Amino acid sequence: ALAPRCGWVLPGLEQRLAVPAVLSSAAVRPYAAAAKAAQKDAQRSRQEKAKEPARPRRRRLLSKPVDDVYLTWLYRRPSYGLEQALGMLKRFQELDFTHPKQFVYINVSLDMALQKKKKVDPFSSSVALPHRFTDQVNKVLVFTENMQEAEVAREHGAAIVGGVELMKWILEDEIQADFYVAVPAIMPKLIPLRNKLKRKYPSTRRNSLGSDIPKMVKFFRECHEYTVENENVIKTRIARLDMPTEHIIANLKAVIHDICTFKPSNLDPIVQKLVIRSSTSEGLLLNLDGILPQVEKVEEKEENAIDEDQQKPVQESVST
Repeated sequence: ALAPRCGWVLPGLEQRLAVPAVLSSAAVRPYAAAAKAAQKDAQRSRQEKAKEPARPRRRRLLSKPVDDVYLTWLYRRPSYGLEQALGMLKRFQELDFTHPKQFVYINVSLDMALQKKKKVDPFSSSVALPHRFTDQVNKVLVFTENMQEAEVAREHGAAIVGGVELMKWILEDEIQADFYVAVPAIMPKLIPLRNKLKRKYPSTRRNSLGSDIPKMVKFFRECHEYTVENENVIKTRIARLDMPTEHIIANLKAVIHDICTFKPSNLDPIVQKLVIRSSTSEGLLLNLDGILPQVEKVEEKEENAIDEDQQKPVQESVST
């Protein structure tokens, strides 16, 4: 339709009207493969995004509810003073008509981090509570080959006393005890029991190795043991609900102070969260003020005292 009728051709018109050359299939194949690969990648990425769960939007938690009935997940969890929380637990027991002598439990969340990406290893420990809340005593085994020491151990309540002959029965699980105590003289012969007893193997660090048999037997018969679970949580009972409030507080502080000894005081406190409850009640989050040992403040006072002592001679020299 655009071809001239008189046989003349405008310059450049031949190139515009020329039929484009058809590309060969060999030349087209690489481009088609690349396009298909890009299309598959795009489709795969869309499918992966569709499979990803939608991130929930975090709402800003409110501080304190206005009404008595409210959605707990919209508000921050309230924390209570220790005496206030114990008063609430005792009140819950009265309102629910539950047993008054039920146990009181604590759940302790720990910060096990140390310097240079190191962590505190999960541990177990024993502590002497100032106020006992159960009549049950632990079963203590004493290793000694001295006849007089063996007699003293039996007089003070040791359940099992013996020497190397007990090793065979322990390895075969014929004899078991809650705690194992030993005197230094027999320790070289007890090395085969190290892997069997593990944390209960007698050692000076756990105060289960020494010469004062009456003291060790008395402590381990009446002590309270707790263990770190799931890497950073301690769940243990500390008292009975019918005990006086001051006795429950004393037992709780004894356990918390013992836990705090497993991390240097110059780092962040090892106790991060503390929840108290009874056997039938909900857990109450405690305010840690006044519960954790005040080690850092004491160190600051000592440093301030040193600074004052250093400044006194300077002031005296100036006055003279």
